[in-house]
Amino acid sequence: MREFDLLCKEFEEMDGETYTALLLEKSATLVPALSLITANGLSGIAIFSTFIFGAIAADGRLSEEEYVLVYPLLHAFFGDEIDYESCKKAVKSMRAESKDLKETADEMVDVIGELSEDLKDDIILVCLMICSIDGKISHKEKQWIKKLIK
Repeated sequence: MREFDLLCKEFEEMDGETYTALLLEKSATLVPALSLITANGLSGIAIFSTFIFGAIAADGRLSEEEYVLVYPLLHAFFGDEIDYESCKKAVKSMRAESKDLKETADEMVDVIGELSEDLKDDIILVCLMICSIDGKISHKEKQWIKKLIK
């Protein structure tokens, strides 16, 4: 677990430019790869969003940094109507559903891991990045990410 704690610390201290570049790089490869492995018609962006929302729900709150980071994804789904305040309200309403959302993401990463360990690693990395955007990965977030790693 020491390696995990060091990785968390590395992401907590990552500068914004590096963070954004890495997240864009991972997103650009993950969405098409996720689209290729689906058999039930889910799009890569829909699967990817499950992980994004699972990471956001891991601590039950949405920071402005998280919102700015996931805005392009949210905009793709909801268009121009989406704003920070409505997202905060949505995250608050997700608290009741957050256990289900996190369990769904956990199950999905297990299935994806059976198909591609590299894809699973990239998804976990993105979730870790989302959780670290506010400069601190909370205990709840760490516990959820550890479940994804199993």
